[in-house]
Amino acid sequence: MARKKTSRYIRKLRSKYRLIIYNDVTFAEVWHMRLSRLNVFTFFGLITLIVVAMVVSLIAFTPLRELIPGYPDSKTRRNIVQNAQRLDMLEQKVRRWVLHNDNLSRILSGQEPVDVETAADTAQSNRYSAIMRSYFVEDSLFRLQVEEMEQQNLTVQSLGGSPSSIDNLRFFPPIRGRVASEFDLQNKQLGVSVEAGDGSMVMAALDGVIVSACWTIENGYVVNIQHALNITTVYKNNKQLLKQVGAHVSAGEVIAITGASEDSGTLLFEIWSNGAPVNPEQYIAF
Repeated sequence: MARKKTSRYIRKLRSKYRLIIYNDVTFAEVWHMRLSRLNVFTFFGLITLIVVAMVVSLIAFTPLRELIPGYPDSKTRRNIVQNAQRLDMLEQKVRRWVLHNDNLSRILSGQEPVDVETAADTAQSNRYSAIMRSYFVEDSLFRLQVEEMEQQNLTVQSLGGSPSSIDNLRFFPPIRGRVASEFDLQNKQLGVSVEAGDGSMVMAALDGVIVSACWTIENGYVVNIQHALNITTVYKNNKQLLKQVGAHVSAGEVIAITGASEDSGTLLFEIWSNGAPVNPEQYIAF
């Protein structure tokens, strides 16, 4: 019984019909076409598929897709990429500050600081990283020469006995040159700028431990050294570091090379005592 119904439906689909167009006045046959239900379904199915394909293509491969509510345009996508890069840079800075504070706490409590190199910015290209690695490899011979020369230098120690205040300490000049800008706390000049020439050697002002050595956009390579009596010295605008975090340095020992910005060879030097900046020219003759 089911087979008879199926065969009957198939015959209906294949049954031929004639579509005729007559002239309304003369009733003369103008045009005719033989059709079946199967032909009609097939024709309209193909038309539907073609229309759907054209609409999908227009949306997928033309700017018309930006007219769809909720779809990001080119400006929005560019802002998303830029925000992701900014977020990555902020995460790197936060990690460096956390490491700096952790090392500072370890040193103050008498423990060894964590020797971790500054992580590279993931927003930078691999090509830039490869260039920087090549630069430091080529410069390794110069590093060795400076370290050998420093081993022959006399170390400047603090005055005899255990000093009780910053006034009893003898600071070694971190660099020799002309003071370009003086200490001015009101104008937020927390240290002095000393012009010494590109490639000049930067030396530690006192015995201490390097608690931070990282690169910044504003000041190039920056070195922070923790000393006794809760004194910290800061050395900014360097183009090359010669010591790593956790290294114990002596007064007069070379720690970096100047020349990181347009003010090539200018060292930005700060002295902090008990968390407050002090005028370096009160203790050092540059």
